[in-house]
Amino acid sequence: MIVFETLRWKNFLSTGNNFIELDLVKSPSTLVLGRNGAGKSTMLDALCFSLFNKPFRLVKKGQLVNSVNEKECVVEVEFKIGSVHYKVVRGIKPNVFEIYRNGSLIDQDAANNDYQKYLEQSILKLNYKSFTQVVILGSSTFVPFMQLSAPHRREVIEDLLDIQVFSRMNAILKDRVKDTKEEINECNHQLQLAQKEVDLKTRFIEQLEAQSGKYAQEKREKIAANQQRLSAIKNEVAALDARIVELEPQVLSHRKLGAEMEKLRELQSKINYNYRKGKKDLKFYKDHDQCPTCSQNIDADWKNEQRGILDERINKYDIALKDLKSKIEEVNDKVTETGRIQVEITDKRYTITSMLREENTLNQEINHLEEELNKGTPNVDKERDSLNSFLATRDEKQESCSQIASRFDNLKVVGNLLKDGGIKTKIINKFIPTINQRINKYLSEMDFFVNFTLDEEFKEVIKSRYRDVFSYASFSEGEKQKIDLALLFTWRSIAKLKNSTSCNLLILDEVFDSSLDSSATDELFKILKSLGDKTNLFIISHKGEILLDKFERTVTFDKPNDFSRMTEE
Repeated sequence: MIVFETLRWKNFLSTGNNFIELDLVKSPSTLVLGRNGAGKSTMLDALCFSLFNKPFRLVKKGQLVNSVNEKECVVEVEFKIGSVHYKVVRGIKPNVFEIYRNGSLIDQDAANNDYQKYLEQSILKLNYKSFTQVVILGSSTFVPFMQLSAPHRREVIEDLLDIQVFSRMNAILKDRVKDTKEEINECNHQLQLAQKEVDLKTRFIEQLEAQSGKYAQEKREKIAANQQRLSAIKNEVAALDARIVELEPQVLSHRKLGAEMEKLRELQSKINYNYRKGKKDLKFYKDHDQCPTCSQNIDADWKNEQRGILDERINKYDIALKDLKSKIEEVNDKVTETGRIQVEITDKRYTITSMLREENTLNQEINHLEEELNKGTPNVDKERDSLNSFLATRDEKQESCSQIASRFDNLKVVGNLLKDGGIKTKIINKFIPTINQRINKYLSEMDFFVNFTLDEEFKEVIKSRYRDVFSYASFSEGEKQKIDLALLFTWRSIAKLKNSTSCNLLILDEVFDSSLDSSATDELFKILKSLGDKTNLFIISHKGEILLDKFERTVTFDKPNDFSRMTEE
């Protein structure tokens, strides 16, 4: 479990040259008060910047430095994991990034990117997205889990379940697979060379054993034939090279086709989306005389007007899709032709390579034949000894290639296990029922009675008690916030189960100032109280007068003389 202890910052945003220090474990519940712009939410930016080199809100890095002092921006956070104490120091003007373990600076020989990766993967075991989903909720810049893309949702859950190690293992494995493929190619090349040597030597011995006057003449004829073939090969290679030179500009002229096709596909996807949405909206107006949400009657004239607008819009989309289809087919034809030309070039280059290999073989044969013609009586026994050596070398290469191929097969098996559909999916599928059960538990505790489920691809299905299907976007802001809170509490409970991604800190930014009604607020307090004494809760709010009695500690930010300061009660 990560226990955050202290957060300190100076010359950070509206904070001046004196450190503001916030004790994160002093109280199990802390209310953070202050007017807009006083610096309440600065603690979120400071915490995220210290750990992940970027603030919680959408603020550019250069804007984090206090605009008055313009230098020596420093943020420090201290935390412990088990018995190990860590301190992270990050600064701007000058740039600073240091990690201390039990008071000693961790080696910084690696590049800063690697240093950051070490902090996230080896110490925190959380990245920015996962950290914010577990620790922080609120703020206009916060992106809730339900608004994350499927890959980012998976990333968060993999962090929570502490299975990102399999992704890192898969990345390492891919490098090993690549290296092993290169080994296989090189080994096969060496094996081919060894086999050629065996073949050449075998044929040479056969020639020696049959050598005679007549056979000597055959050797001369063979040399002449080889030389003739060599001449033909040179001519063929020259012709093939000329053809490649002729074809290559045609390939180069179509380099932009891929980008053009991608833009057309993207445009097609957007229009398709709008076309389907228009169809869906039109069906809604055709099928409904009442609003399914508020049950009010829909004005018939307005509905007809909307149907007319949608019909016109759908017709435009249909025309646009047909035009795009024609353009895509045109570009695809060009791509196909370019591919054909590329295949032709590849074939010709392969042919050239084969001919050059043949040329080398022919030259070797010519050299051997000429040597034997000059020798007189051949020493067959000596050549047989040489052949045996070549055979031994070839057999060694064969065994080596077999071992590498076996190792490659094993890597592929491991690779299949480390893919998203392998071990990770099995682990995730094991936790999905628990995740869904806890989400629905927290929703029911907030008097929001829907059936919320995530599938193994982290897509949601939300059904009412009447089995009506809803989307997250269809709910009110208050209902969305209940879902966001339920997910936050679920992720924290899952992290607690895994322990390695669990942390003591929970920050809710203006949650009680938003769209939650009084009943939901009371239920939320009940859930917060049930989190246990190992949770250090911080509530950032404007509603101090109604929340004061619910917290053991109050921290107030104000901004005299244009610099933020913090006072504590």
